[in-house]
Amino acid sequence: MRGEETQLLGAVAAHLVAPDALVCHPGTHNKWAMLRGGKIHNFGTIMTGELFSLLKEHSILGELLQGPVDVNDAFKRGVRHALERETLPAALFGVRAGVLLGQAKKEDAPSYTSGLLIGADVRIGLTWPLGARVTIMGRPELTPALRRRHRGSGARSYRARR
Repeated sequence: MRGEETQLLGAVAAHLVAPDALVCHPGTHNKWAMLRGGKIHNFGTIMTGELFSLLKEHSILGELLQGPVDVNDAFKRGVRHALERETLPAALFGVRAGVLLGQAKKEDAPSYTSGLLIGADVRIGLTWPLGARVTIMGRPELTPALRRRHRGSGARSYRARR
């Protein structure tokens, strides 16, 4: 068992997380866990942060992704796109095409790309039982940003729904 799973079970024991919940633990490898009766019923890991890093350092998008990522309109468009469509590989190539064709600003590319990846991550997490309350748990510097991103995904009051 790794650190995140230990933290999760400790949070349940300390009554910081409900015994029946869908939990997102953000990080380079986001974790999603379904709890039932205080036990981990299902667990998944998504390479969201690592994928962004790989795209930034080793892909055709690298030059476009060197700027800051902001939770702005471009980011929110990326999240919405990923939530509405299962076209991530094509959408990622579209980042470059949009800038080259003058349809998108170069400075928006990092935020839009991050939004695509986070939206795809949330889309995967929301495939777990609908109506489950989503609890975001993790390092203080990551959880507020993910909450903003999660809200931007269409989830309300941290309830997973489509």
